[in-house]
Amino acid sequence: MEDFSTIVSMITAQSPDPFLLQNEISELRHGITERDEKIVHLEEQLNWFKRQLFGKKSERDVSHINAQQLEFEGFDQLDTLSPTSQTKSIPAHKRRAPHRNGQESIVLPKDLPVETTIIDVPEDQKVCQETGVPLVKIGEETTYKLSFKPGSFYLKEIIRPKYAYPKQEEKGILIAELPETLLNRCQADDSFLAFILAEKFVNHMPLYRISESLQRYGITISRKLLSQWVIRCGMALKPLYNEMKKHILQSHNIFIDETPVKLQDTGKCKTAYMWVIVGGQGSDPPYRIYNFKEDRCHHHVLDILQGYRGTLHSDKFGAYEKLAEQKVIHWCPCWSHIRRKFFDAEAGDVIFRDWVIRKIRYLFMLERVAWALSPEERLKIRQEKEVPIIDELIATVKKRLYDGKILPKSKLREAIGYFCGLIPYLKNYTTTSWGRLDNNPAERAVRPLAIGRKNWLFFGSADGGEAGAIILSLVQTCRGLKINPQQYLEDVFRRINSHSAHKLYELLPDQWLKNRQAQGTANPPATS
Repeated sequence: MEDFSTIVSMITAQSPDPFLLQNEISELRHGITERDEKIVHLEEQLNWFKRQLFGKKSERDVSHINAQQLEFEGFDQLDTLSPTSQTKSIPAHKRRAPHRNGQESIVLPKDLPVETTIIDVPEDQKVCQETGVPLVKIGEETTYKLSFKPGSFYLKEIIRPKYAYPKQEEKGILIAELPETLLNRCQADDSFLAFILAEKFVNHMPLYRISESLQRYGITISRKLLSQWVIRCGMALKPLYNEMKKHILQSHNIFIDETPVKLQDTGKCKTAYMWVIVGGQGSDPPYRIYNFKEDRCHHHVLDILQGYRGTLHSDKFGAYEKLAEQKVIHWCPCWSHIRRKFFDAEAGDVIFRDWVIRKIRYLFMLERVAWALSPEERLKIRQEKEVPIIDELIATVKKRLYDGKILPKSKLREAIGYFCGLIPYLKNYTTTSWGRLDNNPAERAVRPLAIGRKNWLFFGSADGGEAGAIILSLVQTCRGLKINPQQYLEDVFRRINSHSAHKLYELLPDQWLKNRQAQGTANPPATS
């Protein structure tokens, strides 16, 4: 008996407790689950970085679309909405028909200067060598070639005769006043200042490159002096900037976005922000202003909007969401950002992710048709076709969130959380005829700034940032209206100081263009 008891105790001592085994198994399963989530999260990040470096960034959905889902009673004449319309195969890229010589066409302005060069045969060949009879001129062969010569700079010499009063020295000297200019006592003419601003803020040339390019023409101007001129020009144009901002805030709906810029601070650069506000009439308003701030605090939004109570389009920045919760604005969040979140969620439930993207694509297709119709028909399409799609999206996304089968750190979970946080505002754009589905006008207005900061890299001071915002506002509004920014700036420079403050709106780009067209003045195309 003693031997059996000893054996039993030994077996019991070597055998683990079943409860301990279950705990160890649970811990192992939990650890495996955490590792799987981390692996999926890292794979998503790796795929995103690969796509940014090597892949296409387009968010276009190539999935098949059932035309019957876009059927809309009463608009059968529109091919995109008619279920009976025939599909046509359209090539992805259609080249322009070449000329007879096999070259693409060239469009030239009518007032392009022409320099004529005559290439004649030698005089001794104008006589027939056999008969000695002079040859008869029967016509000419004309060939045109588009040519180039460096842009010309010249020194404007202004001579003002001085007159003295004979025998009345107390009256002093009589001399004509200098022509009106933007910067008094500046050695640069308004035309040259407009050239510098167009080079920097339209062609994105940093000042040191502009200085180097001028040296190739024998003109030496330091970068510091160019910077001083730019800041002085920006501050002189601030009244016009404030007038344009006032017009934007009076519009029915505005689009707002912000982007980081670098600001030099005690030998190094810190992150500042440039807000862009787009406003005006139409689906893609031309007015745009930029606002420089040294940080991204929420109170800057209140300062920029200055009591605006209309429709605001933006991304999901907390400052805009807070205004929407307080019912200060009628907030229309951007569906393009929602689509981008799901587009980046490559791992997880691919079928569900593609379904969401396809439904959002239907909304954008319907919007393209809606904006081609009257405001009443636009609202009808939104209420009858787009609202049911949004309701279906909300119900399905909520159900997918509640089933608990999504990894908590995955991009799909992030996209669903982003969507659910905007549910109270997703249908706001459908209640107004001028509302938009996206914030793309502001996104497009940010692109020139993003291109520019890759060249000039940073602002040298807060004053430089403010002056840059003012000048960017004018030149980018000119581009939106197809106005030549350099021509506009040069004309405004010569007039703004003597122009009536109560009629300052006449110098805004759209009013300036109307006046030029009314006077029949030619307007060269805007610089890209």
